[in-house]
Amino acid sequence: MSYKILVTGGAGYLGSTVVPDLLNAGYKVTVLDNFMFKQTSLNHVCFHPNFRVVKGDIRIEKTMRALMKDADIIIPLAALVGAPLCNLDPVGATTVNHDAITLMLKNLSKDQIVLMPTTNSAYGTGDENNYCTEESPLRPISQYAIEKVEIEKQLMQHVNAISFRLATVFGMSPRMRIDLLVNDFTYRAVYDRFVVLFESQFKRNYIHVRDVSRVFQHAIVNFDRMKGQIYNVGLSDANVSKKELCQHIQKQVSDFVFLDAPVGKDPDQRNYIVSNAKIEATGFSPQFSLDAGIAELIKGYIMLRNTCYGNV
Repeated sequence: MSYKILVTGGAGYLGSTVVPDLLNAGYKVTVLDNFMFKQTSLNHVCFHPNFRVVKGDIRIEKTMRALMKDADIIIPLAALVGAPLCNLDPVGATTVNHDAITLMLKNLSKDQIVLMPTTNSAYGTGDENNYCTEESPLRPISQYAIEKVEIEKQLMQHVNAISFRLATVFGMSPRMRIDLLVNDFTYRAVYDRFVVLFESQFKRNYIHVRDVSRVFQHAIVNFDRMKGQIYNVGLSDANVSKKELCQHIQKQVSDFVFLDAPVGKDPDQRNYIVSNAKIEATGFSPQFSLDAGIAELIKGYIMLRNTCYGNV
């Protein structure tokens, strides 16, 4: 079936990978984005007859209602993502991450499908073994995670919704983010050759941006048996500590040095091991490993250096 899909924030880090994949799969895709980063990440799909783009704000009810009425599926990616950005603009973060999604859910018809990325950072520090399944208590630490938890509760009251608690995403994307942990550490390895680690034993789970795109497509195809559920989405062989992540990078950047800070505390206190067995039981299997993603990033950083004011 050729669904009509509305993707908010479709020009962002996730969206600029998801949207071309959806178009290639035969879906009709409308993107709503405010292009706050002046990105041109969807230039390469403007030729496609099934692609439509709208510049606008998801917080404007008139805008959202007009676009939603023609959509079979909504993938709400628009968000101020991550603790640092939310701390920089806490009011904006609340209106985008919470209020706008509440507004969207209010205007849904009962038949419309919502596939929403939430976050496994909601687990905080896990249980005494730091092990988390979808049934584990949620202990969000950051404003971003707290509001995602609140939205997920509202989302799951809609009969045709799926929540994907994404692991920390990595990999190259047309709208690149260097601040994500794997992307950040690999960038430092390539250009600085060193990184200082705080609380290097803290563990986290990871997932490639292309596998995030794949899980949305998997959910569309298998929606009837997956709907109404929450799924962790990550690499089961990539529940690794920051030190172990650096060791993975060091295998490919041999002169990369990482040091444990003797004092100090990481402001990000997340520390958990996540089970992805539930999504895997539906037949979904990630295709992009942590090591493959690091290799990809190393190649990508030859073309991309985050120096706005440098002369070389």
